[in-house]
Amino acid sequence: MAIKIFHRDTPSMRLPLISKDARFVIWLGEGAETANMNYVLMEPGEQNVPHIHAESEDTIFVLEGEGTVRDHDRGTELPFRAGQAIHVPVGRKHAVYADKGVSTISVGGPCPADKGLLRAAGILKD
Repeated sequence: MAIKIFHRDTPSMRLPLISKDARFVIWLGEGAETANMNYVLMEPGEQNVPHIHAESEDTIFVLEGEGTVRDHDRGTELPFRAGQAIHVPVGRKHAVYADKGVSTISVGGPCPADKGLLRAAGILKD
């Protein structure tokens, strides 16, 4: 694969279970096997569907806003704000919430690519 340049405003795929504006910028569909870079805008009050990455770590860097990340397995919540990174270990059921009255913008995603989640969403066919 050659070196490529991508832009958040021309994503090749969106995934509504993450947010109404979740853009897959670098992912399997673009030929990246182990890297994943999503751009996610969550409006105030919006939240992910609680989910698990069975074989991937999920790392999210918060560019703007603040909210809460919930560990549904342990029943814990952690507040986050711009400038912080959220790291979710493999196999942990979690969700991100824009529950502080402001929008959040983040980048990142599961690495390696979460093929199981993409299959379940009907995006990846074997």
